Amino acid sequence: MFTFGNAEFRYEPYPIGVVAPVIAGDLYEQLVESFPPVELFDYMPEVGHKYALSEKFKPANYHDYIAKSPAWRELHAWIKSESFFRAVVDLLSRHDIDLGLGKAKFSGKGLWPWRLGELMKGRWPRGDLSFRTRFEFSMLPADGGYVTPHTDTPRKIITLVVSMVKPGEWDPEFGGGTEVDRPKSHRHAFNRMNRYIPFEEAEPLHTFDFRPNQCVIFIKTFNSLHCVRPMTGTGSQAMRRTLTINIEKQE
Repeated sequence: MFTFGNAEFRYEPYPIGVVAPVIAGDLYEQLVESFPPVELFDYMPEVGHKYALSEKFKPANYHDYIAKSPAWRELHAWIKSESFFRAVVDLLSRHDIDLGLGKAKFSGKGLWPWRLGELMKGRWPRGDLSFRTRFEFSMLPADGGYVTPHTDTPRKIITLVVSMVKPGEWDPEFGGGTEVDRPKSHRHAFNRMNRYIPFEEAEPLHTFDFRPNQCVIFIKTFNSLHCVRPMTGTGSQAMRRTLTINIEKQE
């Protein structure tokens, strides 16, 4: 359902790349047209001026909306599958990013359901590391929306951020790009535990502009600092809509 053949990566200060277009045109149009309305979302001032809808944020709304939307239900099932996990691992491997996940265990919807399933099959589940995917609808208001510089929680391994706007719908003058940063102070250089830092402490190195049908993919590292700077669409009702997919570890 995603096309990864045209990916381009940069490797400093951490691996991050872009794929565009990433979803077939007809399906992308369906997904954009049926993106959930903001009233279903949870507001998240602790990370910026942002709204989220996921398994963690307003989960009842999240599960109900996906169940009622055929296009999102199909995409959600694929993203939760081992085939999606392997496709992402293979993409990274083709671009010389080896995370040692070639034979990693994928537990799908969660570790405990997987362990229970193994027991029901008469197998004792191994206690080593396994992985799962998380799927989040996100919105940032064009009028002042932002996400503070951070490196992501240690549980995350890979993040994919897929733009969800129609061609011509987003005004590039608003900003909204995913910014690759480096801390100005050496004391922030090692940030494995996802300490948020002020914008003025982050030096911009590169920005992936916010464009339709684009996927920004990056690796969680001790220095994977990134942000979305405050946007400048004063008075606009537009939203920077994205689908954020995380591949994360479970122990």
